[in-house]
Amino acid sequence: MTLTPPDNSMHAEKFGQLFVVATPIGNLQDITQRALQVLESVDWIAAEDTRHSKKLCQHFGINTRLISLHDFNEQERSQQLLAKLQAGESGALISDAGTPLISDPGYHLVSLLRDSGVRVTPVPGPSAMITALCAAGMPTDRFSFEGFLPAKAPKRLAVLQSLVHEPRTLVFYESTHRLMDSLAAMASAFGEARLVTVAKELTKQFERFVSGTFAEVIVQFEENVDWQRGEFVVMVAGDSKDADEIIEFDNLAKICLAQGLPVKQISEIVADFYQIKKKVVYQRLLELKETDA
Repeated sequence: MTLTPPDNSMHAEKFGQLFVVATPIGNLQDITQRALQVLESVDWIAAEDTRHSKKLCQHFGINTRLISLHDFNEQERSQQLLAKLQAGESGALISDAGTPLISDPGYHLVSLLRDSGVRVTPVPGPSAMITALCAAGMPTDRFSFEGFLPAKAPKRLAVLQSLVHEPRTLVFYESTHRLMDSLAAMASAFGEARLVTVAKELTKQFERFVSGTFAEVIVQFEENVDWQRGEFVVMVAGDSKDADEIIEFDNLAKICLAQGLPVKQISEIVADFYQIKKKVVYQRLLELKETDA
């Protein structure tokens, strides 16, 4: 069965369409009426874990066929789903929880479908990142979503060190078994005095927000071992001091760029003048060049 796309559809009716459907991150009452209608109406649902999604469907009395689509089969499965959609079927993409593609599978499928002229329709709903930010009491006018950090300690620390001077609120996802290691690495990179808020088990029975400096938050989790179980969103305050410095050294960097100096040389000049790490300046120069391009 092919669902009729909205009136503003720019695609021909000869293909079906894929709905990217957000599902609850904990509390099942958060599912939208539109999401339920779509999941009931499509020919199939592509799910990250069909066993997990089967429970969701059973709860709402949805009998639509489930097809697995996860990190290990996405590229091959995407071709199969493309063929189904081109044959006139319509489908839905869901993840285990929240909005698909946000640190979850689906990018390859959506990219392939758009390149192939198949309509992709978002059905908005829960997102752990947005849910955490709106109740954390941290700046939300500008933020940077970093997803999950690398599992190996050296790579994890390298990523964090590259973000030390980022002025925006930083948002990370973390799991039970890596929470304490990640908090320790963040404290090492950002300093124990940097402010952080950890949101635990959002929308669930044991939802909790833990805020303070890294030193304070780590102690709270060490003293309450039960808090270490669950799924987490970690939000780190941006480096406000360097937000002003970046504005200042932008002017000098732009002058040097206008003179045609090599980026590496400019990085050395600006870093030496403002006593800032060359890596930070180099990254900002690349951003400025891309903006002017």
